[in-house]
Amino acid sequence: MIKLNNETIDFKSFPNGETLVDGEKILKARNHSNNKIFLKYESDLDLTNLMFLKRHLDEDNLDIVLEIGYMPYSRMDRVEGASVFTLKYVCEFINSLKFKQVLVHEAHSDVTAALLDRVTVIDESVKLLYTVMGIVGFDPNEDYIFYPDAGAQKRYGKLNQKNELVGFKKRDFQTGHIDSLQVIGDLKHDKKIIIVDDLSSRGGTFMYAAKELKKMGAGDIYLVVAHCEETIFSGDIPESDLIKKVYTTDSIISESKHEKIEIIKHLGENK
Repeated sequence: MIKLNNETIDFKSFPNGETLVDGEKILKARNHSNNKIFLKYESDLDLTNLMFLKRHLDEDNLDIVLEIGYMPYSRMDRVEGASVFTLKYVCEFINSLKFKQVLVHEAHSDVTAALLDRVTVIDESVKLLYTVMGIVGFDPNEDYIFYPDAGAQKRYGKLNQKNELVGFKKRDFQTGHIDSLQVIGDLKHDKKIIIVDDLSSRGGTFMYAAKELKKMGAGDIYLVVAHCEETIFSGDIPESDLIKKVYTTDSIISESKHEKIEIIKHLGENK
């Protein structure tokens, strides 16, 4: 899905699969200054549509800012064995469109920022975290922030919360299953815990962590993630009592299919 200045641009297909772009909608949505395209990645077709829209706007020499809700291929940020560095190629494609500025909500790693030109990364999970602290009555002197792995600790450890816990997991890379997870840090009994990370798929890592935290005496456990995939609804989190609630944005999912998963921020909307 692509918006121009908060207006959704329609892309239809001819019978042979070629794209038909709604030029009238673009004409009504554009202006001569401060144009912004918002990309909500849903499939690779969105990248083709982005190219058509940007090149069309280039005909009028307009400066365009690109805002990306979830950076596509951000998990493919390195080469391991015969894997393909697809993030690099997507970033090269976006750079070729020569946007005035690129805004990315919660990049998975520093690699995205290193590969994109004129980029600003928005720490969406941090913003969500502070909002959720108020919602759940988080006491920074008594309650805890939990980073599920070293990557999350690197991203969010700069918050310098008084009470922090870190998970170190061992995973079977052939099956993808977690073999063990060790929680580093001391935990007072019956205190709230907010798990914070950038992305949730089925939520297996967070469920595993919640089990260990409960063994240590944790009270209510909440999960804050900027990006939440549809697969979370088919995982164990919705029907389990381990994690009380998940807070996220609509960077990937458009609406919640379960009361336990709450979208508290809609990206790409000009307020």
